[in-house]
Amino acid sequence: MNNFSKNLKQLRMLNNLSQGEFAKKLGTTQQRVSEWECGKIEPTLSNIVKILKVLNITFEDLIE
Repeated sequence: MNNFSKNLKQLRMLNNLSQGEFAKKLGTTQQRVSEWECGKIEPTLSNIVKILKVLNITFEDLIE
């Protein structure tokens, strides 16, 4: 698991969002969020932008 994956999961949980709730806000599936958090795949740039908006964070928050 890389920093991005760990940070995404931690930030989602800090916002009290389940994977399903988070996915719904992003317009994607719970399976896709799980794949991101496990480091199986990385989100597209457009999904990264949505993640930043939903979690109200910066790109640096997500990758550091």
